[in-house]
Amino acid sequence: MERTDSWERPTIRWSPVPVLAAYHDAVIIICELAAQFSDEAWSAPTPCAEWRAVDLAGHLRCMADDYHEYLDDAPVSRLARLMATGVHPDTLARKLARQNAAELAALPDAGGREHIAAFAQSARAYARRLWPVWDLPHHQYRGAVVTVAGMAGAACAEWQLHAWDLARALGMDYRPAAPEIVLAGWRAGMPQLPVQLAAGHDGGRGDLWHALLRVSGRSPDWSASVRVP
Repeated sequence: MERTDSWERPTIRWSPVPVLAAYHDAVIIICELAAQFSDEAWSAPTPCAEWRAVDLAGHLRCMADDYHEYLDDAPVSRLARLMATGVHPDTLARKLARQNAAELAALPDAGGREHIAAFAQSARAYARRLWPVWDLPHHQYRGAVVTVAGMAGAACAEWQLHAWDLARALGMDYRPAAPEIVLAGWRAGMPQLPVQLAAGHDGGRGDLWHALLRVSGRSPDWSASVRVP
């Protein structure tokens, strides 16, 4: 596949729900980016601190399976119980980071391509489960109820952000074609991490994608050669 310096594709048009279109789009992008990694490139650093590209691929696989578990057990899943405590977002982040590390360590030994293939299969199966339970409660945080639809928005945002991570690991850039849809998904599914939009140079709302990168702990200027704190 020909390598490019930038990666963008239009949102898939066959889904009647914009957030699911962006969700499926991100899964496709992740698979296409994964196909560009050589065996050596899977050892490249990523914007996710301390994770190589292969670790990020494993994390995607774990998260897709976690979303199934959370849906199976909603609204009393382990995630729901954690969110119901209403603890500070920093505490949530630390607890989830420990969970992510434990799940990654427990994965079977496999390469990045194998992890991404498993992720894509699981993520697509998850999307097929959503519509019949779309409006049901999934969990809540400090009185804000997140529905299954909201959790789909969170998953959409997570896949899109990790597509950017993989692109950066390859020395490329990526941005979704409809960042406003991804941002709306984040807001519906991540009430613990509200997005603050800075005013743009023209008095507008600023770059929605960059705002989402920042609230998720990323720097839009990150590169493997120049680490921006």
